[in-house]
Amino acid sequence: MKEDRVESGDPQKVKALIVYWSGTGNTAKVANAIRIGMEKEGLEPTIKRVEEARNEALYDYDLIFLGSPSHTWLPAEPVLEFVKEKTKEYEQRELIKPRSPKIPGKNAVVFCTYSGPHTGIDEAIPAGKYLRQFLEHLGFDVKAEWYIIGEHHRSELLSTKGKLGDIRGRPDSKDLAKVENDTVKLIRHLM
Repeated sequence: MKEDRVESGDPQKVKALIVYWSGTGNTAKVANAIRIGMEKEGLEPTIKRVEEARNEALYDYDLIFLGSPSHTWLPAEPVLEFVKEKTKEYEQRELIKPRSPKIPGKNAVVFCTYSGPHTGIDEAIPAGKYLRQFLEHLGFDVKAEWYIIGEHHRSELLSTKGKLGDIRGRPDSKDLAKVENDTVKLIRHLM
């Protein structure tokens, strides 16, 4: 489908942005794996924590990855603040349109790390959907929501006895290799 493709088709001309927040390092590991996957495909992404991305013009990018850990079923507070600020900015500029029409060549992926000690992935899905809605309101075509298990660093009990079992050390090399591979597949699909 033509509208799925990035405008130029040339990796050197595709502007890509990875924005994330990470409190324990789990989400940072995933953001770095995404960067590596993009670089394997010839892209040179800009990678920033949300605190550094506040002045970024999101519409300047063809591909955005937005990531957060799941905190009580929502994105982490710094990501929520970023989303609220950007929503307000783009509403004031009248860039958020009724019916959220997709803008050709503007694609996105949401990624969310989670421990899910009580109900598993169901604790992360609302956080991913929240981020997805933000990007869709802007007109980005969200190609995927990625949910990656991450160790619960603040509680060994929740990292060993939670719904997911023993998740110490996650995301591990296998998890991160999958993220890299999924990124490569996505870029190839979009190009």
